[in-house]
Amino acid sequence: MRRILFLIAVMAMVIASAAARGQIRLPSVPLPMPNLGGLPDVRNSIRNTGNTDINIDTGKLVEIRINRQRELIRKYPDFIEMDVAGAPVVRGQLVAIGPSAGALAAIIAAGFAIDGERELAGLDTKVVILRPPANLSLANALARLQEIDPAGTYDYNHIYSDSGTVAGAQNTSQSTFQSMVNTPQSVASDTPARNDLIKIGLIDGGVDRAHPALQNAIIRQWGCAGKKVASAHGNAVASIMVGQTGKFKGVLSTAVLYAADVYCNAPTGGAVDAIVDALAWMARERVAVINLSLVGPPNQTLERILNILNARGHIVVAAVGNDGPTSPPLYPAAYAGVIAVTAVDARQRVLPEACRGSHIAFSAPGSYMLAAGVAADDAGHLSAVRGTSFAAPIVAAMLARALPVPDRATATRAIAALANEAIDLGASGRDPVFGYGVVGMAYRNPT
Repeated sequence: MRRILFLIAVMAMVIASAAARGQIRLPSVPLPMPNLGGLPDVRNSIRNTGNTDINIDTGKLVEIRINRQRELIRKYPDFIEMDVAGAPVVRGQLVAIGPSAGALAAIIAAGFAIDGERELAGLDTKVVILRPPANLSLANALARLQEIDPAGTYDYNHIYSDSGTVAGAQNTSQSTFQSMVNTPQSVASDTPARNDLIKIGLIDGGVDRAHPALQNAIIRQWGCAGKKVASAHGNAVASIMVGQTGKFKGVLSTAVLYAADVYCNAPTGGAVDAIVDALAWMARERVAVINLSLVGPPNQTLERILNILNARGHIVVAAVGNDGPTSPPLYPAAYAGVIAVTAVDARQRVLPEACRGSHIAFSAPGSYMLAAGVAADDAGHLSAVRGTSFAAPIVAAMLARALPVPDRATATRAIAALANEAIDLGASGRDPVFGYGVVGMAYRNPT
């Protein structure tokens, strides 16, 4: 009976209004962020198979996400355009990491303007937002930057989300959104720093500390120019890491969660410059393990920052995404050095919508689970969740136990120890479906 109820919840989720298109079964209220790496809108691709799971036409998943991206661009043409591959990017912006003074002078002389510039203190570099000359398309402007400074790192300001809409974005005024653009973020220190506790990082949507599953957690928050915009997805991932209410318990309920909101209920939520800023904050705070349950295209700016973190002994864990087995790899999970996590159900079967690839490191529970919902008054306080977004934080929390501070040698040992602990499924050894195998089944809070 319990699994039948779960099936009903999932079916309701995928046919609901845009306000409930995330991975989480929610009441009909606005959801102030896009679906991050979650189950795509497969309302025309799911049918009841007569058992307790769902059957997904995986061949349509990539198409569905592409259509969502196009709809996002159509809905917010003043803020978003597409790159040459069709991925959404912030309109009229290119991102540079650490350009030299000479390169920057040549770039300005070529007609580019600086829209924003800030130091990434924790990473010993800086990010510069560039606006191209009016006579250049964004693609041609990027090519021009690479001609001016071949050794530099320049790319689009890609938007990371596999959802085609920003649910509840109609409540975000243009003036409110513009006040957040290129604004250095500040930390909202809801709880004092605790150096004696394990730290773990979350880059996602906002977290509601008033939610019953999170009100006893130790959380430090960052982002949105000091504004707090809670989200269902951020709540769910945070609760899997550090939540606790009744019988529900996260993997590391006594840890300090460093939660960065890179969405802020804005049309361009999840842009690369916000993610990079959040990673720099994590580096400054010496948060050793960082979870990113978001997906998108490859981006040189993001890759460079992740390489810096990896070299300094941080572990970045990322969900592989839910575009199905035929999808090309999604990022940041597909970058070398990032711990890519896929999801399995209660029977340790890989989710049909989960991406595949040689980059996959681990599998963890991602279906038939409970996690925090959208708000403190959410019925029952907990909602059913499904997708690789909710497997990644289990792996991140398990690794955080073994890596209290950034250290490259210790990080390598922690990953190797978790690989030895994994239950090997599929082909012998590491494989493109399960990675090294399944971990964390004991931390699954079943529905």
